Amino acid sequence: MQVSKMAAGLSGSEIIRIGNQVSEQVRQGANICNLTIGDFDPRIFPIPAELSTGITEAYHQGHTNYPPAAGIAELRQAVSEFLKTRQGLDYGPNDILVAGGSRPLIYATYRALVDPGDRVVFPLPSWNNNHYCHLTGATQVAVATQPENNFMPTAAELAPHLVGATLLALCSPLNPTGTVFTKAGLEEICDLVLAENKRRGPNEKPLYVLYDQIYWLLTFGNTQHFDPVSLRPELRDYVIYIDGISKCFAATGVRVGYSFGPPAIIEKMKSILGHVGAWAPKAEQVATAHFLPEATAVDTFIADMKNKLQDSLQALFAGLKELQAQGYPVDAVVPAGAIYLTAKIDVLGRTAPDGTLLTTTAELTSYLISEAKLALVPFSAFGTPASEPWFRASVGAETVDSIQAALPRLRAALDKLKR
Repeated sequence: MQVSKMAAGLSGSEIIRIGNQVSEQVRQGANICNLTIGDFDPRIFPIPAELSTGITEAYHQGHTNYPPAAGIAELRQAVSEFLKTRQGLDYGPNDILVAGGSRPLIYATYRALVDPGDRVVFPLPSWNNNHYCHLTGATQVAVATQPENNFMPTAAELAPHLVGATLLALCSPLNPTGTVFTKAGLEEICDLVLAENKRRGPNEKPLYVLYDQIYWLLTFGNTQHFDPVSLRPELRDYVIYIDGISKCFAATGVRVGYSFGPPAIIEKMKSILGHVGAWAPKAEQVATAHFLPEATAVDTFIADMKNKLQDSLQALFAGLKELQAQGYPVDAVVPAGAIYLTAKIDVLGRTAPDGTLLTTTAELTSYLISEAKLALVPFSAFGTPASEPWFRASVGAETVDSIQAALPRLRAALDKLKR
């Protein structure tokens, strides 16, 4: 069958492939600690009760027709006020675009700004930028990051690649690492973007920044979230933000995302998504518009969610560090935000009990699923080489007890490997 070159070259999701492997094990009766998918088990992390009730009421009130292409006015006003109150960002309703989650908004950003052959710069590891580049025909410029910087890109790493680029795609807190930009680190990158845009002529396309902050309310301890326009207001004309309720309110299936940025770009994104039809459902928009201004309910929910997430992340972090202290070749990065922990399992080159030599993280992933009943996602799913022994653990769909029970199984699986 003949398909487009784009479709023919589009690769599938490594996370979904691993998920299918886990599902098959579960079907056969295995009890897997599944730390793969960036989602939530509603039994552990239900959405806010006020939001749930509001969605039901909105359906009963008949909000089942098409919403406006940019999102209902009430929600865009609520988002505008939420951003102003919570982040000090001053974006009016006309600067905001609502869609069915953050993915259509990222796609629309690429479509609105990137022509085929344009260069898009993004760090490794990062989520899905390689696929959005493929969808738009962009030239990928993937910049490797370092564990000593918590896998966050630095200005020094990005600087050689920004000349002539169209888009710099950033995310904080970062999927897959659960780490965040420091203020100084993000300021240095912002200054690079400003300098590059001052260098360009009036007929050149600017360097834009896609800033994905979908996890920004989920930071832990003394960690603070920083964003480009708050740090450098003169970047306002160049930054498109990606945000929404999917992660911070455990509402991945509710499908309400929003983007904000320069009005002319937001208008083009609205037109793109209008043709695609990627609207958030109207009833969910109505309920979200009523929920966001309820400061006490929002604060209570976020505080409880952060506590539960931190308990899970800390249980996994402490367990891995204990194994490290016992001499096992594992490590972990202190979780700072989102729902992810960065784990290192450095046993490539060893041999499994069945004689299989583990040469890639994909092979190690399969071994851990079958032998330790523990499912992780290797950073190779996010663009890094398959020889680098780093993994993402996502804790939204497992309990603390499940995580703690998996750690002895991991130790036993490591013990079975031969040098």
